Amino acid sequence: MKPRKTPALGTLIFTTAAFSLTLYFVFAAIQGDYGLFRRAEVEAEQRELHAELAQLQERVARMENLRKRLSDDYLDLDLLDQQARDILGYVRADEIVVR
Repeated sequence: MKPRKTPALGTLIFTTAAFSLTLYFVFAAIQGDYGLFRRAEVEAEQRELHAELAQLQERVARMENLRKRLSDDYLDLDLLDQQARDILGYVRADEIVVR
């Protein structure tokens, strides 16, 4: 029997199919919906959302403080003094009024 010089057609088809599948899965692992690039996008979006959450929490805390200061159960002397002087038109002796 003579040895073949060219590979069998079945071996060539199998090698081509295996190589194609490998390329497909590598591409999907990098570019796909759950790939590396998508993961980087999700992590960047997560950082932005955490920063926005921190800003919103700070804003809510500031509003809670104002709400507490304006409630009937709490007496803020500085706020009371400011409101009384604005409404009644009072001025302290050490202040200068500019109109």
